[in-house]
Amino acid sequence: MQLERSDLAPDTLTVAAGRPPREHDAPVNPPIVLSTTYHETRAPEAGDRIYARGSNPTWDPFEEALGALEGADLPALVFGSGLGAAAAALSLVPTGGAVVMPRHAYAGSISLAADLAAQGRFELRTVDIADTPAVLAELDALAARFDAGQVMLWLESPTNPMLEVAELSVLTDAAHATGAVVVADNTFNTPIVHRPLESGVDVVLHSVTKWLAGHSDVVLGALITSDAALRDRLLAHRTLHGAIAGPFEVWLALRGLRTLALRMERSQGTAASLALRLADHPAVRRVRYPGLPTDPGHERAAAQFNGFGGIVSIELDDVATADALVAAVRLWLPATSLGGVESLVERRRRQPAEPVTVPEALVRLSVGIENPEDLWADLDSALRVAAGPRDGGL
Repeated sequence: MQLERSDLAPDTLTVAAGRPPREHDAPVNPPIVLSTTYHETRAPEAGDRIYARGSNPTWDPFEEALGALEGADLPALVFGSGLGAAAAALSLVPTGGAVVMPRHAYAGSISLAADLAAQGRFELRTVDIADTPAVLAELDALAARFDAGQVMLWLESPTNPMLEVAELSVLTDAAHATGAVVVADNTFNTPIVHRPLESGVDVVLHSVTKWLAGHSDVVLGALITSDAALRDRLLAHRTLHGAIAGPFEVWLALRGLRTLALRMERSQGTAASLALRLADHPAVRRVRYPGLPTDPGHERAAAQFNGFGGIVSIELDDVATADALVAAVRLWLPATSLGGVESLVERRRRQPAEPVTVPEALVRLSVGIENPEDLWADLDSALRVAAGPRDGGL
């Protein structure tokens, strides 16, 4: 008897979803299909596979698995990159509409939205997504100027890299009351920690490159929705704009997805331990991690999420100290991106597209799956080297 996916917990779905049918001599894993075209015997409108820009059998298992993980009624849509997926999501905003986006979010999304706004595609309004009254006021102001369907609320929670936490259901309900479409970037949390569709969000975005694939070896994106009409529009964008993924990359992403729950468990546990220690470190001015009871977003995160994620941000005294920390680590890898098995460290404002409201001396830590004590020893040593001799010592 085939199990219904609703019967399964997310950590089971990462392993069980997207498998080939259980037939005699069938493979356990789906194969990679390397073909640009398909043998067809019926008219194109019959729904057959025709050309690989529109469909590939290797995409199907991954899209099925990710859709199930996010609790969607429909398979996900995989894209050639997270930014390709973001572009498709923003295409849902009609020309002349408006987008409300967190001032702190993935720099690629902000840059893309700003570029489209500069071209006159839509208005872009950036907000402190953790300030619920301010976001509600912005939505109300736009509702007075725009018709239903012309406004999009873009959510990211926790934000990148400030780790601010939004009241997702409150904001989503308010946006829908004004006729707005709601998109949520769930890259940081993954469906192991939170499933935004359950908060009423219309479309969920992932940079599959990060936690989902988890090995820093593919560049992919994905969108998930339970709305068939929205999915058709997103699929049409993917096909017409050629924002497609290679079959081998998608196959690798599915293989990475199998260990997502284990990797997230390890990363979250280590991140929580490091955040507590960093909060007491004399070289650290401030720690942002929703799992800390003292964090501004802790209560919201505890109420909404099934965990606190594997990203920790710290603020140091100045840019020189932050750069010295990145230069001094030996186990942590100085690199951008996040969500891989290896632990990464980066001063975010070195990226030209990072918002100026991100502190210059903020360092983002993406916690991998290495031994927690080894990670701490390297980080503590590097912090002491970076801070240098001070009165009282470190």
